[in-house]
Amino acid sequence: MKSFEHRNAGSFTEAARLLKDSKGKALPLSGGSDLLGVWKDRILPDYPEMVVNLKTIPGYNRIEEKGGSLVLGAGARLKDVAKLKNWPALSEAAYSVASPLVRTIATVAGNICQDVRCWYYRYPDSIGGAFQCKRKGGETCYAIHGENRYHSVFGGMEVQGSACKNACPAGTKIPEYLACLRKGDWDAAAEVILRVNPMLTSRVCTHLCQDDCNQCVYGESVNIHGVERAVGDYILEHADTFYSAPEKETGKKIAVIGAGPGGLSAAYFLRKAGHTVTVYDRMKKAGGVLQYGIPHYRLPKKYVDAFAAALEKMGVIFRFGVDAGKNISAEQIKAENDSVYFGTGAWKQPVLGLDGEKLTEFGLNFLVEVNTYLEKAIGNDVLVCGGGNVAMDVALTAVRLGAKNVKLVCLEQAHEMPASPEEVERAREEGVQIYNGWGLARVLTGTDGRVSGLEAKKCLSVFDKEGRFSPVYDEKDITVINSGYIILATGQRVDLEFLGDKLAGQIKSPRGLIDADPDSSRTKAPGVYAGGDAVTGPNIAIRAIAAGGAAARSINQDLGITVEKAETPFGFRHFDREGIGVNRAAVLKEVPLGRRTLTLEDSETLPPESAVRKARRCMHCGCYAVNPSDLAPVLLMLEAEIVTTERTISAEDFFTARLNAQDLLRPGELITEIIVPDSEGISHYDKVRVRNAVDFAVISLASRLVMEKGVVKDVRLVFGGVAPVPYRLKNVEQFLTGKTLSPEIVCKAAELALDKTCVMDKNEYKFAAMTSTLKDALIRAEQGGDPPGK
Repeated sequence: MKSFEHRNAGSFTEAARLLKDSKGKALPLSGGSDLLGVWKDRILPDYPEMVVNLKTIPGYNRIEEKGGSLVLGAGARLKDVAKLKNWPALSEAAYSVASPLVRTIATVAGNICQDVRCWYYRYPDSIGGAFQCKRKGGETCYAIHGENRYHSVFGGMEVQGSACKNACPAGTKIPEYLACLRKGDWDAAAEVILRVNPMLTSRVCTHLCQDDCNQCVYGESVNIHGVERAVGDYILEHADTFYSAPEKETGKKIAVIGAGPGGLSAAYFLRKAGHTVTVYDRMKKAGGVLQYGIPHYRLPKKYVDAFAAALEKMGVIFRFGVDAGKNISAEQIKAENDSVYFGTGAWKQPVLGLDGEKLTEFGLNFLVEVNTYLEKAIGNDVLVCGGGNVAMDVALTAVRLGAKNVKLVCLEQAHEMPASPEEVERAREEGVQIYNGWGLARVLTGTDGRVSGLEAKKCLSVFDKEGRFSPVYDEKDITVINSGYIILATGQRVDLEFLGDKLAGQIKSPRGLIDADPDSSRTKAPGVYAGGDAVTGPNIAIRAIAAGGAAARSINQDLGITVEKAETPFGFRHFDREGIGVNRAAVLKEVPLGRRTLTLEDSETLPPESAVRKARRCMHCGCYAVNPSDLAPVLLMLEAEIVTTERTISAEDFFTARLNAQDLLRPGELITEIIVPDSEGISHYDKVRVRNAVDFAVISLASRLVMEKGVVKDVRLVFGGVAPVPYRLKNVEQFLTGKTLSPEIVCKAAELALDKTCVMDKNEYKFAAMTSTLKDALIRAEQGGDPPGK
């Protein structure tokens, strides 16, 4: 065990101060029967530098009755709680804990705040090893696919977010909408996506989420972008439902400069909040790079146009053909509005300083022209320079324009190319010859002054040891790539000339970008916000969309406008047991090679039934371990109150609002006592375990029934050992109230107790223990029985 400073607290005030001053580097010690073992076995990644002993606080272990209520000091020993005669369920629960030796050490606070007993979580010295489970900061719950006989039968709970959600720049709650699809609720799935991404960019998204999908451990990732594309098409098919005008107007005027992904995202959220939103763009249509930079075969423009039309129907005003900085100054737009958002993108060609550079064509201009007119004369021999997705789009567009020989040269080796692997593979499939590891030296010309090829030099490395772009060349290793038409797709630059001197002086950074906070999109100029490529430099669409959403939230906040945040009500996470066992991802049906064109989309959207089938592969990652406390179900059943150094928390909130009950406590906040109100009726705690001593509950039941002339007047039932938190059977309580406990009613109640279960591979046996224990408790109450003997 690592050494630590040990401090004996003389009061809760002193203990709280020590904990707060430590800034998270100190932990309180109540009983120590569990915590010391956790530290000894190095189960957790972080260990305290100081331990504050609470046992030295006067009255910490007191037990007393006040006004009919029971007051338990947080340090009350379980051996003493087990002796309480007027509180049978509580005494039974305390007596059931481990062994006499442990009960002598263990305390009430320690029992209700103890860590889970999952084998993966408890595996010693596992930090950095095989079992860095999700609850300890890892990415997955190993029990989903592995050993789970003692795990939850009601599902899991979120912990530290999902790997796929965390990888998404917009924070899309992917597991949540996939769960909606598994239930057949497409509208709910749509609403989850629209909370963060109104533009439905799955067709062109780099789907970073799939790289981090935990199914990659067992096979292929869930085809998230394919499923999301199906939901996106559903949304546009029902645009009137999902893109509705706001019910109330705020009277605020917001200008958005740039109708690209970031600008349109901001416009959607701002209009939804009730503002008057005007979008300015120099082009003739909305969409920015989605409209003009991405080929039709990847993103048919009907989808971009449909989204823009939906925004117009919401009330967003578009002013196309207006070039900010020329037709109207940015300062004037700012003066005419309460707030302004700049999402102007990166459209300018970078100057490489290459000999003959003026004889080449800029890749983005090439795509804009082809996407607009769907034709362009380029000849038979085309050379594309660049290794990103734009370069792939340029190369494939050249192929589909009819070029016979399309070559691509880039600095990176194949495994380093920034383009997505599928786009690189598609380019190779369609005949593009890729020259990896070559840098641009100079453009060659013939005697007629026309381009004849490119002189390239060997690139030895692209990045330095810190991962920064710093190419190293062998200037002596030269090759010539013949071509009569060269297109440079080596990046874009941000052009901020439109800002004007005054505004540029306020918000332009030394890097030539807009200086805006990456989280809030606020700039240093009041009322001015910015995001997307104008802030980050060339980047992916989903990051611009996220920035637009962040800007909308900041604008609402700064204008004093409250927007209700849509969230899914609390619920356990469920997965499809058969679905997660499928290790192959869905493959979108593609157009045969010989039939591909500039305008026909290369792939087809998944049919609804196939999208749902693929959603079933989601593991719905979370923690599926069960709450191990014996006292927690009883305190919840008895409607106890948890008193801390700062407030009083109901047992319901304390034990069920968070995965870890102690996470509800603020820094330095400590439990001082538990108040258990007097209650009528027959109350007990029943526990099923492998061995009658030592073992934790396979399942447990805290029950209280008030009977009046054979009829259930009131009832509280709480299961332990079956879910990540104590599980109250509210549906069974409602069913039983007002009924006589006949055999039929008892059987029906037991059946209802299994409602909403989500069985795992090895824990279905718990059902029998749950139903039999509940039946026994109900029969005992009906007979007015005494507690079982100890």
